[in-house]
Amino acid sequence: AICADLSPTDRETLSRIGRRVTVHAGQTVMWEGDDNMVVANVVDGTLKLATSTGDGREQIVGVVYASDFIGRPFGARTPHSVTALTDARLCLFPRRAFDGFARNHGALQHRLLQRTLDDLDRTRDWMLLLGRKTAREKVATFLLDMGRRLRPDRTGMIDLPLSRQQIADILGITIETVSRQMTDLKRQGVIDLCGRRGVRLVDGAALEALAEGA
Repeated sequence: AICADLSPTDRETLSRIGRRVTVHAGQTVMWEGDDNMVVANVVDGTLKLATSTGDGREQIVGVVYASDFIGRPFGARTPHSVTALTDARLCLFPRRAFDGFARNHGALQHRLLQRTLDDLDRTRDWMLLLGRKTAREKVATFLLDMGRRLRPDRTGMIDLPLSRQQIADILGITIETVSRQMTDLKRQGVIDLCGRRGVRLVDGAALEALAEGA
């Protein structure tokens, strides 16, 4: 989490600035272009980052999970909307109070910089995925990322927080292509499917190979 490098005393001080809130699936926490009033650490759940195109369509530009940080410290405007894909718990901070705290705590500034650089690396990886990978490689890469970030149930099944249409939008392919690729992966014994959103990664090594074009 963002406060992991702080001393116990500083973590207690930061916790007094923030408050725990619960948001439900479909609830928007931040709106693109609004005054940047809050930032938050994700305690539990999954949320999407989205921006609007010129004709009003939504484009999902990222997904955040437990321990991720959302919002724009030291910024006047919110760069994208943040909406819960599942029920989620957040530690919410007034942005100005958080900025003031961060200015006086180098460890927190270092963690924020580290998060920013990690986000930049993920963005570059995503550019490669969108620009160079085939549909099969895109879907395999997406499933691997979900497997790393989401907690499976006792049977190893993970519940995808995105619909197939949303997956298609993120990957830049059609919903029919997403469905076809998942069905093919199931037929090959690489994954198992349960309903519309349940996925079990049966053969992680094979999925890794497919994601790299092997």
